[in-house]
Amino acid sequence: MSGLTPLSPAAQKVQDALTSFGLSNPVIELPQSTRTAVEAAQAIGCRVEQIVKSLVFRGQQTDRPILVLASGINRVDETALSALALEAVEKADADYVRRHTGFSIGGVPPLGLAEKMDVFIDEDLLAHEEIWAAAGHPRAVFRITPAELIRITGGRVVCIKSAAHGSHS
Repeated sequence: MSGLTPLSPAAQKVQDALTSFGLSNPVIELPQSTRTAVEAAQAIGCRVEQIVKSLVFRGQQTDRPILVLASGINRVDETALSALALEAVEKADADYVRRHTGFSIGGVPPLGLAEKMDVFIDEDLLAHEEIWAAAGHPRAVFRITPAELIRITGGRVVCIKSAAHGSHS
């Protein structure tokens, strides 16, 4: 709950999903954008590494959506992801992301998605006591522990960062 102002419908959907997992973590809507990891870290007052980037990829053979939850400071190694997904992958476009998740790029949460999908979690997120994920809207976030993130997503913890990491995309 963000004070007296009701959450946007997308953020409320994420709040309801959190509650359905027995979590009382409040979704917070901030006055400034949290669309990028750097913006989110600045708005929240945490380190970029504590931001969970929700990146949707598309399997090139099966057209299935694959969700990667990456540390905000890391780039995803698409070759490693392809090996994990057992097929070549490519970053999904905005229409594909909205169609398969129910959310727009910049606000894709790790739960409450329109479809079930394979989830891969960047092992670097486990180094933090608390992390912050998107909550359905480019200005909405919620705090969660890595253990809770693994539990609610059923995601597989993997080494997914590119050796040439450090870019914030």
